[in-house]
Amino acid sequence: MRRQAWRAARLFDGERMLADRVVVAEGGCVTAILPADTEPGCAIEDLPDDAVLAPGFIDIQVNGGGGVMLNDGPSVERIVAICEAHARFGTRHLLPTLISASRAGIAQAIAATRDALAQGVPGCTGLHIEGPFINPERHGAHPVANLLRPEPEDVALLSALGPTGVTLVTLAPECVPEGFIRALVQRGVRVCAGHSVASYEQMARAQAEGLSGVTHLFNAMSQLGSREPGIVGAALANEGLAAGLIADGHHVAWPSIRAAFKAMGPRRLMLVTDAMATIGSPREAFELFGETIHVEGGRLVNAEGRLAGAHLDMSSAVLNMARHGGASLEQALAMATVTPAAFLGLSESHGRIAVGRQAALSILRSG
Repeated sequence: MRRQAWRAARLFDGERMLADRVVVAEGGCVTAILPADTEPGCAIEDLPDDAVLAPGFIDIQVNGGGGVMLNDGPSVERIVAICEAHARFGTRHLLPTLISASRAGIAQAIAATRDALAQGVPGCTGLHIEGPFINPERHGAHPVANLLRPEPEDVALLSALGPTGVTLVTLAPECVPEGFIRALVQRGVRVCAGHSVASYEQMARAQAEGLSGVTHLFNAMSQLGSREPGIVGAALANEGLAAGLIADGHHVAWPSIRAAFKAMGPRRLMLVTDAMATIGSPREAFELFGETIHVEGGRLVNAEGRLAGAHLDMSSAVLNMARHGGASLEQALAMATVTPAAFLGLSESHGRIAVGRQAALSILRSG
């Protein structure tokens, strides 16, 4: 089996920043973490002084990359393109994300994900089904015409991937019947609230059924008010909820991000990209549901200037969080590694660099 080694001035192992280490791997598994002056018996890749060696980044919301969108027609080939594009920016594990599709489209995405997992496509960890059971009042880039009312058989549909990979579903708690979330969770699905006007009380009921997270905090949801805390208030106040956050400076103002970080910390707040086709591609525009979306000032917008996903990679999100979001570099790295691993139930295999763990590593250039 091939042996590899990396020497780094800084190593973030998922818990703390270590100085001057060599990480050795064999057969895709970490076999040793040694002092930098150790000779491991194989060629060593010396990383630049401004680089941090970290666990592979985990992104739970990736709509596209490499010039394609999952919604273009879910297939193994598109999943490969998306995973390869994001791997260039340190993301080693991701959930390809389907934006409000028909039931047939959901089934197609599940089948493509199952095939990708069976083929061992690097990076594919499961599927994020965002919508179509969301509130039209907060539809965002999801076409209202695509939104559906849930039926009893939708539980079986949404959970059809089974234990083969992780399934995450984003829905509006106020738009699904009592017991719907519980039924999904009992089948192993993780459920987040998003594109929703749910009240604090509705969020509490959803959480009692097993809802465990919030999709892109602050965006497309009920906000924190003086007498109605909404979804934002529920996320900030409730230690049982995690939340994804788009740290690009466009979706959420930095003071709001810093406030959320102070309330939730790096172990409940996760960085997500909500990335579209433009990441890892020279493309400056693409089609989404018949509408042209283009890059403008670092944002992805439609013809009216409305945001539609993000032109953001995970390395940039980590650096943005450390520079503008109130986090230390270690905390920002945790938000892209150990925290999403815990949220997805993958802490035993993902999010850390340790002997016996898989050697899916990221190199962050912090200079």
